[in-house]
Amino acid sequence: MPARKSKSRKLSPAQVAKRFRTIKLLAVDVDGVLTDDSIYFGPDGLEFKKFNISDGFFMRLAQLSGLEVAIVSGRKSVATESRMRDLGIKHTLQGRVEKTKMIEPLLAELGITLDQVAFIGNELLDISLAQRVGLPIAVAGSTTELCDIAHYVTRKPGGGGAVREVLEYYFSGVGKDPKDYIPK
Repeated sequence: MPARKSKSRKLSPAQVAKRFRTIKLLAVDVDGVLTDDSIYFGPDGLEFKKFNISDGFFMRLAQLSGLEVAIVSGRKSVATESRMRDLGIKHTLQGRVEKTKMIEPLLAELGITLDQVAFIGNELLDISLAQRVGLPIAVAGSTTELCDIAHYVTRKPGGGGAVREVLEYYFSGVGKDPKDYIPK
């Protein structure tokens, strides 16, 4: 699918919710989206990241409700693997700068097209995938170039509830109550 060349028209929260009716997979970048764009390194190279609990909780609920959720990060991180395993996120793709090529095998496996993907990013590396998906989203504070092509820019920043904000629109748009998916 060719890249979109013009600046996109921004959607309202209600329009984002409605668009989720055609979305089968939510792809999420990590650094700057699920985190505040900070990485902590110990003297021995041990890496720490701060993840937003509500973002993770809503990713888990969305997955339990039937939405496929994938992590798509250009940077390989043991901390990311550990957090996604803790959340039960089935698709953690890391370590490849070209995110479109990284996600294509998963889409083929799941029988999903790029038009059925929503993607949340924040940085220049996210532009190529954002240009090709059905619902490109940038978190508040993202690079201007990504914001220009995103259909929606969150009010909340990465690592500060931006993913939960988007998933609240998902639940509203598909007419599901997130409380129904809280594990008993």
